[in-house]
Amino acid sequence: MEDKIIINNLEVHNIIGVDSWERVKKQPIIINLTIFTSLSQAGNTDNIQQYSIDYGTVTKVVTKFSEESSFKSIEALADAIAKLCITEFHIPKIYIRLEKPKALLHAKCAGVEITRTKDEYSESPKTTNENGNSDIIFVRDLKLISIIGINPWERDEKQSVIINLTIYPKYKAESSKDHVIKPHNYRTIVRTITKHVEESRYKTVEAFATSIARIAIMECQVNKITIRAEKPSALMFAASAGVEITRSQSFFKNKPPAHDQVFPEGYDHLVYITLGSNIGDRIGNMNEALKLLELECKILDTSYMYETSPMYVTDQPNFFNAACKVATNLDPEELLVKLKNIESTIGRTTVIRYGPRSIDLDIIFYDDIEYNSSTLNIPHTLMSEREFVLRPLCDIARNFEHPNLFKTCGQLLSHYLKSPSYSPNNFIQKILPININNVIWKWSTKTFIMGVINVTPDSFSDGGLYNNVNSALSHAQKLVEEGADILDIGGCSTRPNAEDVPIEEEISRVLPIIQAIRSSSNTTLANIPISIDTFHSKVAEKAIQNGASIINDISGGQLDEKILSVSAKYNVPIILQHMRGTPKTMSRLTEYGDDLILDISNELCERVQAAINAGIKRWNIIIDPGIGFAKKLDQNLEIIKRLNELNGKHSPLEGYPCLIGVSNKRFIGEVINQPIPKNRCWGTAAACTAAVLAGVDILRVHDVKEMLDVIKVADSIWRITRNKESL
Repeated sequence: MEDKIIINNLEVHNIIGVDSWERVKKQPIIINLTIFTSLSQAGNTDNIQQYSIDYGTVTKVVTKFSEESSFKSIEALADAIAKLCITEFHIPKIYIRLEKPKALLHAKCAGVEITRTKDEYSESPKTTNENGNSDIIFVRDLKLISIIGINPWERDEKQSVIINLTIYPKYKAESSKDHVIKPHNYRTIVRTITKHVEESRYKTVEAFATSIARIAIMECQVNKITIRAEKPSALMFAASAGVEITRSQSFFKNKPPAHDQVFPEGYDHLVYITLGSNIGDRIGNMNEALKLLELECKILDTSYMYETSPMYVTDQPNFFNAACKVATNLDPEELLVKLKNIESTIGRTTVIRYGPRSIDLDIIFYDDIEYNSSTLNIPHTLMSEREFVLRPLCDIARNFEHPNLFKTCGQLLSHYLKSPSYSPNNFIQKILPININNVIWKWSTKTFIMGVINVTPDSFSDGGLYNNVNSALSHAQKLVEEGADILDIGGCSTRPNAEDVPIEEEISRVLPIIQAIRSSSNTTLANIPISIDTFHSKVAEKAIQNGASIINDISGGQLDEKILSVSAKYNVPIILQHMRGTPKTMSRLTEYGDDLILDISNELCERVQAAINAGIKRWNIIIDPGIGFAKKLDQNLEIIKRLNELNGKHSPLEGYPCLIGVSNKRFIGEVINQPIPKNRCWGTAAACTAAVLAGVDILRVHDVKEMLDVIKVADSIWRITRNKESL
């Protein structure tokens, strides 16, 4: 028989993690203790001093310790209290429940329950973390709203749901390991579940509860969890109706990965590094830094590229800033030395702190550790006040949680933009560097125009018109004078049912015109960016070697995977278009699921990931939904109508610049009953306007002069107005 001494709801105040508003502030902590000990002699003699434990003394000791100690996690504090009580009062066994009533905004409390014995704190512990863990982490009365139920009225209105979570950690908490891993982080788990619940539309509470368990286990890597889900509005004469389920990893067929990131073979650590440069060849410096870093590490991903105004020391040129995700085996100090050596190799010299630099490399996160030395602080101490760090970081790590601020990178950016220290005058602009005459495209400032030059005998709109160098060069000059931002040169027709062209013939068609443009005495024409419209890697490489600046691949790298390596090798942007099959077979591959945009997004995502895996930087990737390629009339119209969903918020392609080619295409002819492509200009104008309103970044057109007027007016109505409203 185990007797118990019980102390209920002891309130102490301390800073443990963050409060419900995610501020680092002192908050209440409620402590419940159950001390297991024999009370028989104290009961017989009425003497606690000799035969029992004075709960008043325990309360004073625990209160003092809890309010004066410094812990980042409630789990570590609970274990430390257990160790203190067992060693100080010679307690054989103790149960501790700690809860934070101000931990979460929409929950009654969050906390932990642990049980410890004296054997666990002896010099030779008899139990281990792997066996017999009875710890739990809990969240009580999380109140959310969702569409849930089978009745017609329940399908129209969101109703309250109350969710209780009990998480069973794989390992016991230890005060010596004051760090919360993702599967034990109730804040991350609740944030993930909340987003899921508020967007869900389940008919049954059983499916609702199961989905929450699946999210916790599959996305947050929870080992085992009990979900209690209740509907307070379900029954007229009952407080609530609901279900309770317990699920573990073995319940779901696809177990979660051991880590958020699947590392390449031979690497054990995940690091986020930021890059900046504001003197010399800025983009060249950053590309060189990544190349040198790859000698000992593996670049897994990069952010978009940003041009930013300088902070701290403002009398200096604007910076280019980006971030990268890296796999490494170097420890933090070794990695720091590596980065400093790279900076030195590229020519960085420090004259003024925060002053101009050819390259700046900073470690922001290393796994999820905290590390502090005389030379290095991880996470980076100033990251939360730097938009030029947070913006690119959110491109590749939006949901990565800061290990001591307990906020994701996305939250840190959102909070910074609403903070008093934020100034809208700080310049930050997503850009595309193009390797011709230091051309920089500033995304979202205008819709860029790509003028088409088909040096083919059989293209659907202008086949045979520009087959010789003189006619093609004359047309190129006309397009540039009319306002084209880039020329797209193609030597192989990709119209439906088109025959492939031998590679050498395609090269012989495009190279002379590229060379003629680059050697033109007209400097504006000679310095115009050129994209090579091809799906052959050999054609792309020859074109780049002779002056092309961008690859435009209608197959997104599917027809010749080596084209991705060419883009990576020369650090040139690539346009990845959605297509199925080949030009000869694509008209038969137009069957999609219930959501056309989702299907296109998912298929394009595979091409984007293949590009990243091939070493192409994110800032060099442009997407194209492929109007007319494996699409029927109604599908083309739906793509234009819903184009903003392709790369908008919550899309897997969020943020990627988008090109669309609607010019003179068959679907326009079908709508306006015009069989002759060159007579579809007005229909093209309407489609271009719709695309601008949907947020397209580049329009590929044949009639530059006419479409420039259309785009200027559409931009003035929509893009410029929206940009002003977003300031």
